[in-house]
Formats: sequence, C-alpha cells, structure tokens
Amino acid sequence: MKGSGGYAVAELDLTLVAEDLQFPEGPVAMADGSVILVEIQRKTLTRVAPNGKRTIVAELGGGPNGAAIGPDGAMYITNNGGAFQYYTVNGMNIPGPTPPDHAGGSIQRVDLKTGEITTLYTHCGKRRLNGPNDLVFDRQGGMWFTDHGTSMEAYRTHGGLFYAQPDGSSITCVRDHLISPNGVGLSPDETVVYMADTHTGRLWGFDLETPGVAATPELAAIPGRVIATLPGYQLLDSLAVEAGGKVCVATIINGGITAFDPDGSVEHFAVPDLIVTNICFGGADMRDAWITSSGTGRLYKTRWPRPGLKLNFNA
Repeated sequence: MKGSGGYAVAELDLTLVAEDLQFPEGPVAMADGSVILVEIQRKTLTRVAPNGKRTIVAELGGGPNGAAIGPDGAMYITNNGGAFQYYTVNGMNIPGPTPPDHAGGSIQRVDLKTGEITTLYTHCGKRRLNGPNDLVFDRQGGMWFTDHGTSMEAYRTHGGLFYAQPDGSSITCVRDHLISPNGVGLSPDETVVYMADTHTGRLWGFDLETPGVAATPELAAIPGRVIATLPGYQLLDSLAVEAGGKVCVATIINGGITAFDPDGSVEHFAVPDLIVTNICFGGADMRDAWITSSGTGRLYKTRWPRPGLKLNFNA
C-alpha cells in the first residue's frame, strides 16, 4: 500500500504490553525479557516486565528523555530538565512549550543494582545543556547524544550533537546550531552517526573520521548528508538501527515508524497514535520490537520484518 508521500505503508501486528504510562520514551530491551524505559512526565526510570507489571527503578527528576546501557552495565539517561509542559487534547497527551523557569538538562548515570543516580554533565565547556534527548554508545564506550534545544513562548534555542565519555571526563559538541536534534544512532560499521531532526522531518548522516570525530563538511552551512526529508507535515523523534543498516525513526503526526534506507528510500509502519516516540529491538533473533506510543501512554510489542542491530552493551 502507498502512503500520501508515495512510499510503502505497512501494518504491524501489535501486542499491548503496558498502558497508563506518563509519556514513555527511551525503551531498552533487557536480557531478562523486560524493557526499561523512561516516563518523561512522571520523571522516572521504569522497568516493564513481559506481563506488563511496572517497577520504578529510579526517580530522576527533570525530564528523562532517553536511556541506554553503557560499558559498565549502568543505565545512562539524557535528561531534558523538564523541557515540556503537557496538555490533554482529545484524550491525547501532548508535549507543549518549555516552562519559563526551565534551567537546563543533564546526562545522568543510574546504577541498576542500587538505584544510585550520578549527574555526569550539565555543561559542555561554558555551554549549558538545554534539552538532552537521545543517546547511543559506540564500540569504544563513547556516548553520542543529542540536545533537542528548547521551545520557549517567543523563541527557540538551537540544539546540537555531542560526544562524551561515560566517566564524566570529556564532552565535545560535534555539530552546533541544529534546529531540533532528536534520535541518534550508529551505522552497523560505525562509520556514520545518524540524527533525526524533529521539526524538519529530516534524517541526517554524519560521516565519521574516527570514533567521536565527524568529517569536516564541504560547505560549513551544511552540517552533514541529508538521507531523506519526509514530505508534508511529519515530525521525527527517536530511532533504532536495523542490522542491515536501515534507520527506523519514530514518526509523529503520521504516527508510526519510518524505516529510512541509507539510499534515501523510506517505508512506513503505522501505529495507532499520533505521537510515536521510539523503538528498540531485542529477542533471540533481534526481531522483537518494542514501540513507545506516548500520546496514549502505551508500550507495544511486535515482530519486526528484519532483525535490529544488536547494541554494543546490555545488562
């Protein structure tokens, strides 16, 4: 079936795992079959068992937006610092503008055994982290993360793409003055870092010279390679990468997951929610997929048509 953008649209066989979540995001498929995710509005790191039972792992404060297991087995969090106000519209939970008293975000580490929370970064040099959003670890144990920026009543602050060490020793802004950086992921060979830009509906690719170092663009005004820009009004959120290299990006308004091929072609998988925010892969064959359906506060599980890329670290 063809969608309005002229590309293929497929339906997923979805199983509801949990509901009544307070804007779930950042799902991580754990080795024991559970999924750990953040609830941005509840400000928690939450474990969801296969039967849907929920356990609070940590009270994070602010607005925990993304989660990933690091090389030490701890969970690392991109916390936007409470960068959204929430509204209910026609039964849908909608994130709105940044509160006027928002003071910035941080990168946090959570010990999954003890629940201890450590704040690793609030700044990159003199620059305050505004709204850290999503993250992924490379094979060397370095952390790529996005800062989404903020949407104040009268203006928007720019975001950026960052690379940091998980011990708090080093942080670098790799690309600055980006409109609304959101999902971030690595190609299977880790020669490209992908970044979804929410408000432009665009997926970027940044070629890497070495771990944590992006190649200098030919034109300074063009930060990287445009993989594809979605037609019409579609917003992009967080992402996961398939083993074969496709980049699966949660899509808002046209609710679902859009799979971008590195050659620029796309395929859309519909999900019954206007605000779909993330996907993660797991299971023995990496074809189990969990999708956060945030407008309705649900976590779904499905079988993906292709295996996802196994992340470098798990617990």
